[in-house]
Amino acid sequence: MKAFILFLGVGMAASSLYTDPSSCRGRCDEPYNHGDECHCDPHCQNRSSCCRDYLEHCGEELFSRSHDAIGDEELLRVSEQLYGADHNKAQPNDITINPQHRADPDETGLQEDRSPKPLYAYVNEKLFSKPTYSSFIRLLDNYQRATGREEEETAEELREQDVFLQEVMKTELMRKLFAFLRSKNRYGSEREFLWDLKEMWFGLYSRGDGERDSSGFEHVFSGEIKKGKVSGFHNWIRFYLLEKQGLVNYFSHNFDGPWDTYPDVLGLQFSWDGFYKEVGSAFIGCSPEFEFGIYTLCFIARPGKACHLSLGGHSVSIQTYTWTKSTYGHGKKYIATAYVISP
Repeated sequence: MKAFILFLGVGMAASSLYTDPSSCRGRCDEPYNHGDECHCDPHCQNRSSCCRDYLEHCGEELFSRSHDAIGDEELLRVSEQLYGADHNKAQPNDITINPQHRADPDETGLQEDRSPKPLYAYVNEKLFSKPTYSSFIRLLDNYQRATGREEEETAEELREQDVFLQEVMKTELMRKLFAFLRSKNRYGSEREFLWDLKEMWFGLYSRGDGERDSSGFEHVFSGEIKKGKVSGFHNWIRFYLLEKQGLVNYFSHNFDGPWDTYPDVLGLQFSWDGFYKEVGSAFIGCSPEFEFGIYTLCFIARPGKACHLSLGGHSVSIQTYTWTKSTYGHGKKYIATAYVISP
């Protein structure tokens, strides 16, 4: 494949931080939420609940920056814009799924295969020839699934990361996301945004005993095995490709979203080469850039908490978590996980 390298060197200044739940940077005048770790609204001092750097970022002389906070209504609005810009998503006749057995809450842990047929009855694989799909798929075999085993990134694998980022940034969806985040002073340039995307998603860290064995991308999109169980693995393309190979066995689902077109949402139970996933939620039929963009938005705007969005007029929530044991840049945190919440 033709490879080209993005100039995303680690020496680039990382002046723009995504929202840290323990910091007020970018959160001034954010509405009070009882569940937050600390607060940055004008009344937090009265409650003695301000973040440690409240005065640094939200003192009286800095009130003009309050427009940089990402409000709940803004998240609803921008998520609908991203949903409408997913031009590469599957059309209704591109995918046929067969959900079969719907599991009750007390059944999801039983590890019983109650669906004799595969989840995917048909997928139009012409989708996979689109540049964002093909570059995404090339990333999926770059990882060792077992945590505790050091990942060794080759030059070719690093180029594949750059190609994927280059392709998604050509899409209207990711350009809209960047424009929104730049308007909120999270990033000053597309180059800075790309650098941060590569670090937060592809930067390696240790889920084991010091080995650089994991990344946000590997965990969320490719999937891992940790302590004998499937960990992460929230991507429909990965699921379909492994199910087609006979490596994934679909058991049941416990949630089916309200959408009558794609993307839809499923909460599902399955085994991966003998390892079980009790509840693995996933968007079905979305493009790679949609999932990548939506998770990025929520990780930046609501790290470590539920991120409430609107997609096609329906409510949906994304949960993200930061990796707290190591950082990159000037204290920025990696993505630990991101997934759509299935009730």
